[in-house]
Formats: sequence, C-alpha cells, structure tokens
Amino acid sequence: MSTIPKDAFDFLKDLKENNHRDWMTEHKKRYQSNEKDLKKFYASVVERLNEKDEIEKTKVFRINRDIRFSKNKTPYNVHRSVSFSRAGAHRRGGYYLRLEPENSLMAGGFFSPESADLLRIRKEFEMDDEEIREILSNKDFKKAFGSFDSSNQVKTAPKGFSKDHKSIDLIKNKSFIVTHKFSDKEVFSPNFLDKVIFHYELLRPFFDYMSDVLTTDLNGVSLID
Repeated sequence: MSTIPKDAFDFLKDLKENNHRDWMTEHKKRYQSNEKDLKKFYASVVERLNEKDEIEKTKVFRINRDIRFSKNKTPYNVHRSVSFSRAGAHRRGGYYLRLEPENSLMAGGFFSPESADLLRIRKEFEMDDEEIREILSNKDFKKAFGSFDSSNQVKTAPKGFSKDHKSIDLIKNKSFIVTHKFSDKEVFSPNFLDKVIFHYELLRPFFDYMSDVLTTDLNGVSLID
C-alpha cells in the first residue's frame, strides 16, 4: 500500500476530541482497520528503503501514552509514529515518520546517542568539522532540513570542550537529527511514499559519514573488525 487512508487522520481528529477509554473501546474496530492500512504503508516504506539500504526492524509506537510522570493524563497519542532501524553494527542512524493532522513529519539521525557515541561524535567535530559542514550545507539537504534540530543542547559547552571552539554550535548538541514537515495535502497525495523515500535518501551521506565516525577511533582505526 503506497497511500495513507484519509480516515486515519479523521480518526485521530475524533480521538483528539474524545480522548478517553470509553470512546476508544467503542471505536476499536475503526482503529484496528486504520492500523492495518498504516502497517501496509510502513511495509511499503521498508521495501523501498531496502532498495538502497538494509532495514533490520520496524517499530510502530503504541497509541497508548505513558502517563505515569505526565501532567497530561489523556490516555492516547493523537498521532501515529514509526521508526525504521538499519541493519548491522556498521550501519548507524535511524529513520522516523510521524503522521498527525497538520503536524506530520519525517526525521532521521541520532537521537540522544549513548555517552560513548556522543563523546566520539563531539571529538570528531572538535578535530575536523569540514566534512559534516559540507553535508549540512549541501543545497538539497539544506532546502529539505535546514540544519540539526537545536532543541536538545547544553547551554554553553560540554565538559572538556571549549565554549570558544569554532565548532561549538555542533558540539553543544546532545542529539543530531534533522526533520522535514509534510502538509496534510502531501500526506494524502498519490506520491507521498515517493516524497518520504526522497527525504530519507537525502540522509544517506550524513548516515554514511556518521557510521564511519562511530565505527572508528580518532585515528581512523576500525572498532568493529
């Protein structure tokens, strides 16, 4: 399946207005029908990604919210989200898709990498930022994504790094992700799958570079051989 059913968004709009368990129970069959169609779309994404990459796992995020530590006690998410994990230790980076009325987006990169990977990335940028800046400044990449999402940063500089370093704008990041939003019109267009794949493929030079960084030490010696 290469298109998104319009009822998937109609359902989410209705859920937003009726975010409680009784309503969900009453409309369970509708929810399940939409989930079945969405999973077919996700499978089409995987099939297309596998033409030039290798996907190991598809994770469909639950519609149930974790409300244990949240002030918002509504039980359900009003979006549907999925991620696609690349296969093998030598392939780093992940693809993400969020479907939500008036707030759909794709994203990709490295969300809150573990401490060792985060330090390795920062050390690479400290030593040489030329290649990553070339990737970020590519015309098509920049048009699609702008730059890294800067919402997850340290305030000045991480421990051990100078706040005056020329690459501090990159080093301050705790995540290295980019995003691109889609209008509802785009989501329901016949070529939405093509648009998603186009933007995922724009990530490949970034993923290839970061994969090389994260599988070698600062001297370029492989860590996975």
